[in-house]
Amino acid sequence: MLSPKRTKFRKQHRGKMKGISSRGNRICFGKYALQALEPAWITTKQIEAGRRAITRNARRGAKIWIRIFPDKPVTVRTAETRMGSGKGSPEYWIAVVKPGRILYEMDGVPENIARRALLIAASKMPIRTQFISSE
Repeated sequence: MLSPKRTKFRKQHRGKMKGISSRGNRICFGKYALQALEPAWITTKQIEAGRRAITRNARRGAKIWIRIFPDKPVTVRTAETRMGSGKGSPEYWIAVVKPGRILYEMDGVPENIARRALLIAASKMPIRTQFISSE
C-alpha cells in the first residue's frame, strides 16, 4: 500500500475540501486519463484497487501513471473510549482529491481498451469520474 516514508508531523487536521483542483488537472504523461468530478478522500486501498483493475484489464504494453498520493494521515479513536484523552492514533492514509484532479493516466493501448480499463477502475472509486483523452 502507498504511504509516505516519513512525515514532519504524525497527525493532521481534517480540513475543508473547498474549490476545484488548481494543479494536477491536465493530462501530462499518457493519452487517456480518469478525472475526478467530486471532492473526496481516497484511501490507499481504493487507489491500489484501481491500479490493479487497470493493470488486469489493460494487459501488456500499457503504461500507467498514478497521479495521486496518499499523504494525509487519518486518526481513529479506539472503540468505547470516553470523551477527552486526546486525539487517536493514525490508522490509514488518504489523498485529498478535488474536482478536476487526474487520478490515473494510461498510454500504449488502443482507446477502447483504455476506456474499459479506466471505467472498471472508476467503479472502485468512491466518487463520480470521467474518462478523458488528450486528442
